[in-house]
Amino acid sequence: MNRRRVLAGLGTVPLAAAAGFPAVAQDRPARAAEAPGPRRTTLLRGADLVLTMDPKLGTGPLGQLENGVDILLRDGTVAAVGRGLTAPSGARVLDTRGKIVLPGFVDLHNHLWQSSIRGGCSGDDLYGWLSGCNRATLPKIGPQDMYRFVHLAALDALQAGVTTVVDWVHPIPYDTSARYIQALDDAGLRFVYASTQSAADAHLIPKIKKDFLDPLPLASVQVSAHAGMDQLKELRALNEVARDLKVMLNSHVLENKGDRADDQIRSLREIGAFGPGLLMNHAIHLTDEEIALTGEHDVRIAHCPLSNMRLASGICPLPAYHRHGVKAGLGHDGGTNDTSDMFNVMKAAVGLQRALHQDAEIHPTLPAVLRMATLGGAEAIGMADRVGSLTPGKRADVVVLDPGTLNFAPRFDWTSQIVLNGQPPNVSEVFVDGHLRKADGELLHVDTARVVREAELAATHVRGA
Repeated sequence: MNRRRVLAGLGTVPLAAAAGFPAVAQDRPARAAEAPGPRRTTLLRGADLVLTMDPKLGTGPLGQLENGVDILLRDGTVAAVGRGLTAPSGARVLDTRGKIVLPGFVDLHNHLWQSSIRGGCSGDDLYGWLSGCNRATLPKIGPQDMYRFVHLAALDALQAGVTTVVDWVHPIPYDTSARYIQALDDAGLRFVYASTQSAADAHLIPKIKKDFLDPLPLASVQVSAHAGMDQLKELRALNEVARDLKVMLNSHVLENKGDRADDQIRSLREIGAFGPGLLMNHAIHLTDEEIALTGEHDVRIAHCPLSNMRLASGICPLPAYHRHGVKAGLGHDGGTNDTSDMFNVMKAAVGLQRALHQDAEIHPTLPAVLRMATLGGAEAIGMADRVGSLTPGKRADVVVLDPGTLNFAPRFDWTSQIVLNGQPPNVSEVFVDGHLRKADGELLHVDTARVVREAELAATHVRGA
């Protein structure tokens, strides 16, 4: 089924049926994807600051352009960046004078279903949280409640400027997977569904991809797994699925110092997964030799500083990874980040290293962390040819920030202020693949109150189970 044709006829053909999803319950929240219809050519006119993340387009490592910069979005792509661009006939013109424009944020690691346990087990470390909240809650969530939790969290990420999310999904039934994916698609995000199953159920991952992900133009897939010598059979089976599908393997690695007992790096090397097709989440407690091997083999890293702080896990050796040329981006990490605030994640990533090393110039610098949150994340998951910068020809995933607010003004150094002062309410507009999803600070075609109400109802179901 060609979903682009489906979108053109949303008035008569339900998206769920067209994409092969199960029938939708009556209390399904309003969807961002239903109302906008075909993309509109859009000219962002006169931005005061544009961070293209492409040094060929502007100055410095962030490709910076200032004073009256236009960006033309057409057919879902960035068509042109410059000054004095002409708006095509019928184009929407958005006045961005006094505004900042940059690529949408790339969240390399999340578990969106964990909005169900926000703030939970707040006095525990990783192992206590896993036992008391994560594993205790997931089995109680049915398909409809899963939709509600994921939809809430996905919209939260979108309104905060995240346009691409990698969602590490724990083993869930096939029908629950369908509703999970439906919630992501309904929110309007670009997403990577990182699916794991037991070795016995690994065959479900290709089926989920074929049935639910392949028809969706904003969706892609990874295979997620738990590393460790005691899980070598399952890890090997999942890596074989990833290889067959020609997608990345995605694993939590050495998040807590206790994980060293599992010999996780050895397990990944033994099955032949230690290479550019591997995304390691957290990667805190590696030895110097293992860090060097990570760079040598072009393994990718998702850094989740707020989650690591919350769970008392430690501080990722990010400067050492940088010295070895490791591709790294930033992640929220679901219920232990507690919010979808990439500004806060960036600030924490910078602040932790400065405090640890007592060095204000240590990696990541402020420009470096902005790159990690955008193009660096895209590079880490092999999507830099499509997203992460405002290079003409890439997909039109664009965020407009309003600095004229109490928390951001007055202007001193806007690039630094994005990291140090920025908050989700500064996100004025969000485009995903050229579709306007947020405008004037509000999500479009989303009944936010109902989304929240349905999530509260789902939480009542789960906690009463």
